[in-house]
Amino acid sequence: MPEERPRLRLPDTFVRTVTETFPEGRLWLDRLPELVIEVSNRWDLRMEDPEGNSPFSLSYHYVLPVLRADGSRVVLKLGVPGPDLRFEACALNCLRNFGCARLLACDEGLGSLLLERLEPGDTLDQLEDEERATRIAAAVMRGFWQAPFEAGKFRSLASWTDGLGKLRARFAGGTGPLPPSLVCQAEQRREELLVSAASAVLLHADLHHFNLLRRRDETWAAIDPKGVVGDRSYEPAAFLFNPGAKQTLDARLQRERIRILADETGIDQKRIADWAFVHGVLSAWWTIEDGGREWQEAIACVEVLASLDL
Repeated sequence: MPEERPRLRLPDTFVRTVTETFPEGRLWLDRLPELVIEVSNRWDLRMEDPEGNSPFSLSYHYVLPVLRADGSRVVLKLGVPGPDLRFEACALNCLRNFGCARLLACDEGLGSLLLERLEPGDTLDQLEDEERATRIAAAVMRGFWQAPFEAGKFRSLASWTDGLGKLRARFAGGTGPLPPSLVCQAEQRREELLVSAASAVLLHADLHHFNLLRRRDETWAAIDPKGVVGDRSYEPAAFLFNPGAKQTLDARLQRERIRILADETGIDQKRIADWAFVHGVLSAWWTIEDGGREWQEAIACVEVLASLDL
């Protein structure tokens, strides 16, 4: 008898994000139950929850806790096949001993990754001590920058941050709903930062509170690296836009977080803030590009960063 098609309960927000982001998103979602069966058979996996309910936050990928044949608890990640998963797999391989979750298996054709499950898996946002959380993130960043890599296997920071050109193309040279002055400043700062960058390192490029998880030995490890090569000064940017408005719109706290990051990494404070400014405007555009509507918070954070006297 053919194996029963698993019942997957997919959040509406996940379905909407996938269908709005990927041209083939609807077809991929329709095929997702069969993909789960195919990958599970290939890697001898069993879903912990027969209903396919995921305890993880789902955005662009379907992420599910599964069991291997030996009973070990791991994570299955499935996404629309494409370069993003390939870059992630390459980054995980390079960073496995430098602060990232371990990649256990990969099938690029099926858009599937089998990953170490970080347990207990508390995310960094659960720490109430802001200084400690910032120093933990900085320590993980420093670990990444020690990893050897082949530049040709990853995208460059220049290509990763070239989205404002797409913004201009979308709005016939304009900036759409984004403030023109902030977009112009972001474009100028990006060019200056790229030209003045020192030697390139392998970046996570999305290292924030929800991508940093605690292991039982009290060490912290990252998930979901983007696989970008470039200026290390860019790495703190995503952290400064998280975990929420309470932190990101607090100028005093942002100034202190930048000071700690600079102290821990040896990067100039203004350079950290400038890359964060660029990242914030880009983040607002990426939200618009993916069909989202909640871009105002990123711009509000950019305005806070612009107000800091560093």
